[in-house]
Amino acid sequence: MSAKFIQSFKDVQGEIKKYRPKILINCIGHTGKSNVDDCERDKDKTLFANTYIPLLLGEIALRNRIKLVHISSGCIYHFNYAKDSPISEEEIPDFLDLYYSRTKIYAENGLKALFRGCNILILRIRIPLDNRPHPRNILTKLIVYKKVIDVPNSLTYIPDFIKALKHLLRIDAKGIYNVVNQGVLRYPDLLDVYKKYVPDFHYKIIGYKKLNLVRTNLLMSVKKLKSSGFPVRNIKEVLEECVKDYVGF
Repeated sequence: MSAKFIQSFKDVQGEIKKYRPKILINCIGHTGKSNVDDCERDKDKTLFANTYIPLLLGEIALRNRIKLVHISSGCIYHFNYAKDSPISEEEIPDFLDLYYSRTKIYAENGLKALFRGCNILILRIRIPLDNRPHPRNILTKLIVYKKVIDVPNSLTYIPDFIKALKHLLRIDAKGIYNVVNQGVLRYPDLLDVYKKYVPDFHYKIIGYKKLNLVRTNLLMSVKKLKSSGFPVRNIKEVLEECVKDYVGF
């Protein structure tokens, strides 16, 4: 189901009754048509998709005694590269500068209130990187922008995310997990690999402050994910694989 088909408790309950799932995975979210700045201009749609629907599904999961997996975001923290360690799942979200981030925090806080009575798994992803072109794929975005910042960030490689999701479902994991790859990535590292296969591509590095945009850049801990038994690959290890698949090499 998509957000436009969910307007009430009755809408979802009808689907639950029809299909009788054991697990409900919520991938619904609104990040804006072009970027998260659009969320500031469409607050109702953003709040509906990012907060109302997750809480509605949480209530559905509770009443029907089924597991809910909610795909959340790591873009909910301030981060000081000089002082902070990679952010763990236990740290309290504090990035309120963007409306998008606030709606994600609202949803997490609401779902956490149900943890004792409901089987809920929250997966935080960060800057999705995929081996297939897609408007939300950071590689697709960077190729279009051609101007990039050089700041280390945690990223989620989507093929690895799918494997992690299957693993966490297999062990019936509950609570919050950061699902990102080990290590950090600077955008030029990714684009240099892309340029290796597309020599005509060129890009320019610009200072972060020149973007004049409110954004969060951060590093996330994968200790909890690794301790669950999942082999977390370093983000640098997947770049060649990702780009080769992306360009069809």
